[in-house]
Amino acid sequence: MISFRMGASALALALAAGFSASAMAVTTMRISVSIPQNSHQGVAIDTFAKEVEKRTEGRYKIQTFYSASLGAEREATEAVQLGTQELTFTSTGPIPNFVPEVKILDVPFLFRDYAHARAVLDGPIGQELLQKFDARGIKALAWGENGFRHMTNSKRPVNAPEDLKGLKMRTMENPVHVQAYKGFGIIPTPMAFSEVFTALQQGTVDGQENPLSVITSAKFDQVQKYLTLTGHVYSPCVFLMNKGAFDKLSAADKTAFLEAAKEGVKANRMRVDSDEKMAVADLRAKGMTVVDQVDKTRFQGALTPVYADFEKQFGKANLDRIRNYK
Repeated sequence: MISFRMGASALALALAAGFSASAMAVTTMRISVSIPQNSHQGVAIDTFAKEVEKRTEGRYKIQTFYSASLGAEREATEAVQLGTQELTFTSTGPIPNFVPEVKILDVPFLFRDYAHARAVLDGPIGQELLQKFDARGIKALAWGENGFRHMTNSKRPVNAPEDLKGLKMRTMENPVHVQAYKGFGIIPTPMAFSEVFTALQQGTVDGQENPLSVITSAKFDQVQKYLTLTGHVYSPCVFLMNKGAFDKLSAADKTAFLEAAKEGVKANRMRVDSDEKMAVADLRAKGMTVVDQVDKTRFQGALTPVYADFEKQFGKANLDRIRNYK
């Protein structure tokens, strides 16, 4: 009887130890975006989290955070670099402050269309840029996107570049954007995305520029009257992970995270495509005046002096490599 009890106790202890080890084997990480869950960025991290859990058989669980609840994009990227946050999905707005080489992607009118932009980022040029993050303590997993950026304001319709002069516009905390918008005669006002709606509402700035997917998800129609489909800059996003955390993963788990990021990008781009199809009609129905016929050559012409400086900064050959990529 004593022997049976001892055996049962040993079995119970063994089972308890097994369950405890199993529970301890689950590693929880956090990922954040700066805009709401019901958005092209929200679907990116939701898909990523689901895929990581599935591909690691539940050993890694990703907690998702939205609407800059863990900090704006720059703060989230800093946290990932420092290791106080494991992951984020961010636009490239603040990224040149960490990885200056990425600035080249923000040159206005560099990309012809979505097919061109996605091919560049998924191809050798994009992969080379992803590798530049390693030296800064960040592992860049995959390129996603916000989309092509357009301009909104509360003052007047913008039909030509001259109409932009004197408008106080919120811009991303991005030196290339700031330089370009000064070329249009805009008064650029860099600020974190989390502050933009209130700044527009209070009249601190007259306008802002973002892809349609962001304009709709952020409900900027409530505080902006005019939209012009300038498509002046293509705005990538990127999945970022603390490099130390990535390096600790097994080879199989590294592959799982990379593949999960690719699935997140697929969902992200599909949502952007869907948003683009519906956004203009939706924004018009909500009262916005939309200028959808834009002579982009005039906008490009207004930036001729700025382009000359960009060629000095980045090298004409590097810009042409992107422009001519097929």
